[in-house]
Amino acid sequence: MRYPKLRPVDPRPIVHEGQPLLLLRDPLRLSDKMLLVPEPLVPLLALCDGTREDAGALGAAFAIRFGQRVHPDTLDQLLAALDEALLLENERSAQAQEEALSEYRAAPYRELALAGQSYPDDANELRGLLQSYVEAAEVTLPTEAWDGRGLVSPHIDYMRGGHVYARVWLRAAERARAADLVVLLGTDHYGGDGQITLTRQNYATPFGVLPTAGDIVDALAESIGEESAFAAELHHRSEHSIELAAVWLHFIREGRPCELVPILCGSFASFVRGTSDPEQDPAIIGFLETLAAKTAGRSVMIVAAGDLAHVGPAFGGQPVDLGSRSALKESDEELMARICEGDAEGFLAAIKRVEDRNNVCGVSPIYLALKLAGRGVGEQVSYDRCPADENETSLVSVCGVLF
Repeated sequence: MRYPKLRPVDPRPIVHEGQPLLLLRDPLRLSDKMLLVPEPLVPLLALCDGTREDAGALGAAFAIRFGQRVHPDTLDQLLAALDEALLLENERSAQAQEEALSEYRAAPYRELALAGQSYPDDANELRGLLQSYVEAAEVTLPTEAWDGRGLVSPHIDYMRGGHVYARVWLRAAERARAADLVVLLGTDHYGGDGQITLTRQNYATPFGVLPTAGDIVDALAESIGEESAFAAELHHRSEHSIELAAVWLHFIREGRPCELVPILCGSFASFVRGTSDPEQDPAIIGFLETLAAKTAGRSVMIVAAGDLAHVGPAFGGQPVDLGSRSALKESDEELMARICEGDAEGFLAAIKRVEDRNNVCGVSPIYLALKLAGRGVGEQVSYDRCPADENETSLVSVCGVLF
């Protein structure tokens, strides 16, 4: 337990038997263990940053910073529990990550992370579910088919966002069926700042396998740098954003496969803060130029799997009232207008102007998709604000936009 350092975790505040707790889950699923940390001990987690030599130093720092003492046995038990759940950066978790990555790469395709949980794993049952969203959407299609280059699809669960998925994918159906290559950019909720993560693994859905275009991935990896491009490849195993859009793509194509380029897009925090500019970022410039060159001459559809705002107590904010709901819609409408225009710079500028106060989690895939597609005239197909807590004081906004 020397210099304990907490790995990136998925924390969820819960109340159990009247006691506030923090539930810790591993986003990489190196272990199936989850950890419940009592609220008084939660600040200790922030101190597990690799700068304190041992449990004694951790306890001393806690006493100095918070004016409270923790029994040494409690500290030992906490660190042992974190280690057992593979939530500390050390040799055990590193070895588990290597084994998980080898297993992931050796499989014939990426295993479905959400099938049987968020949606049925049986193809017929899934087809029936998605068809029910299509029928409930009551879409009247224009006489002229859409002939754009890309779309924004949600990555929220189908239960809340199914009607938005249905409307945008139905509107894009003819284009999706004609495509022989789909570039699918999804939010990497645990990706590093400016990180673009590739995989050579195929993506499966309950309808079959969508093969990954290996030659394009190889070219992108050469542009980005092999080590950087695959440093977080294991995120593909558990990240849901690409999977939920790929299922709709395969459904709309009536089970017919097409080549896929699955790309996870990390945070754009430094670009939102204005400390750097994606227009001047060599990795992003090289990535976009290479992808444009390698897809030239093919029937390509670009998909950005990204949600919009995340506001309210569930995301560390104030409860959403009628006034803030209205303001949220106004902000979202500006973003959707920029998407329709193919205006990547205007889209990012609108988020920067308010310092991303609405926690837009689709910033990176939407921006990159717009840069790939270029300027044009798009169409807002669907929009909704979905509840994110039991009291509906937290919201996630989602959209379906063609560009």
